[in-house]
Amino acid sequence: MAIIKGTIKMTGGIENMSFYSIAGSDRVIARMKGGPDAHRMKVGKEFAGLRKHQKEWAACVLFSKGIHLALGETYHLADYNVCPGWNGMGKELIKLDTVHPVGERNLCLSQYREALQDYPLNHNYPFNTVLRISTDYEVNKKILQATIQLPGINTEMNLLNIQKLPYFRIIMSLGIVSDILYKPDSNYKAYEPTLTAYNGKSASTISDWFSTEDIIDPQTLTVQLGDAAVQLMTADTTVLLGIGVEFGKVSFGGQITPVKRAGCAKILACV
Repeated sequence: MAIIKGTIKMTGGIENMSFYSIAGSDRVIARMKGGPDAHRMKVGKEFAGLRKHQKEWAACVLFSKGIHLALGETYHLADYNVCPGWNGMGKELIKLDTVHPVGERNLCLSQYREALQDYPLNHNYPFNTVLRISTDYEVNKKILQATIQLPGINTEMNLLNIQKLPYFRIIMSLGIVSDILYKPDSNYKAYEPTLTAYNGKSASTISDWFSTEDIIDPQTLTVQLGDAAVQLMTADTTVLLGIGVEFGKVSFGGQITPVKRAGCAKILACV
C-alpha cells in the first residue's frame, strides 16, 4: 500500500493499480491488485498462521460493533470512521491474553477498561474544545443508571459554535460492552460476546434545545437501562457512558432539527 502525497486526486483503477480514499482523510491510497486466491488462503499450509489471526479478527469486529451500539445516540456525532480504530484496539487487547494460543485468545475489555476512558470521537473539534465545562458524573452499575451534572453554561465563553448555528443540545448515552470469548461452537466464527443478546445494548437521554447565545442554568441528565439487563450483568461486562453536544437550526414548519456533522462526542466513562 502507498499513500499519494502530491496533487493527484483520483479514485478508481489503472491496470494493476487501484486508488481510493478513506473517511476522515484527504489522502489517496494506492494499492497493487492481485495476490493469492481465496482457496489458497483457506487451505495453504503457508497461511496457517494468518488464518489464526483472521479468526481472532472476528473478535475484534464484534468488540468494535459492541462499542458502536453501546454509544447509542452519541455515536453519530463522530466526524470520522472510529470503528477501524476500535478494531485495532481490540487486536491489541487480544494480544494481552497470554494463556491461550493464537487463534483461541480472548478479548477482555473488562480487564483494561482504561483503554476507552475519555476516548474522543472527533478529530477536528473534540468535545472538550467545543464545550469547555467541567462535567461531574456518576455511574451506578448495580442499577445501570448514570447521572451527569452540567454546570451553568455561558455560551459566549464555554461554547465553540463553529458554524454559528442558533441552537445546541446535550446528549448522553449508557451502554453495555461484553468481553469476547473464544467458543469453537459459536455462530460468530468461533467468537461470541459473553452477553450475546445485550452486547451493545444502550439507552440515551437528550436535553432540550438551548440557544447558542444565552446563559444556560445548571442541568442534571439521567439515563438508565432496563431491569432485564441489570439481572444479567457480570464481571466481564463493561458499561460505557458517552456524552455529546449537537447543534441545530430551525427548519420547515418552525421545528428545530439537528444539523449533520455539527457536533462532537466522547466516551466520558468506562466502568
